[in-house]
Amino acid sequence: PILYGYFRSSCSWRVRIALALKGISYDTVPVNLLKDGGQQFSAEFKAMNPMKQVPALKIDGITLSQSLAIIHYLEDTRPNPRLLPQDPKKRAQVRMIADHIVSGIQPLQNLTVLKQMGEKKTEWAQNCIASGFQALEQILQHTAGHYCVGDEVSMADLCLVPQVFNAERFKVDMGPYPTITRINKTLLELEAFKVSHPSRQPDTPAELRA
Repeated sequence: PILYGYFRSSCSWRVRIALALKGISYDTVPVNLLKDGGQQFSAEFKAMNPMKQVPALKIDGITLSQSLAIIHYLEDTRPNPRLLPQDPKKRAQVRMIADHIVSGIQPLQNLTVLKQMGEKKTEWAQNCIASGFQALEQILQHTAGHYCVGDEVSMADLCLVPQVFNAERFKVDMGPYPTITRINKTLLELEAFKVSHPSRQPDTPAELRA
């Protein structure tokens, strides 16, 4: 497998965690979202992913984009350890939380949107994340065990950790979100979350390395 991604992309990080949890070794091809006006806009990358976004994963003779589609494929083809609970209610809760982050928070504060916001980008990002986290904190109070849903690491957790990283980058006050903070801290102690961290990638700039 070959993963095309960017060290700080939360969508790329979700996939890196899934690959690490499932013990899938892969090669990395960095796509720098800032350099040369954004390498995701190159003709070569556009041919691979017309949406001009990371990540893209070449695996089993196909190329997939969109982080959750990639993770679902890995779940279907390499089911251990599972990232979706067997219980239908818990499975639905995992998907709900993942969608809440992937559709309801992350796109509103991604690079493309922030470029449009100019000087207000930090304030915009903080407001979008805080609004999403207020809802997410309430949801997690009903679903959480050690992790987002019960005591098994799931697809929801793969979405949570990169989003908290973004929140911290944009200096969001995490005080009102004790459940999110607790789960994030617990997850960051797991090896798969450590090795996939943005501070430990081949394309991480020297000054940001762990």
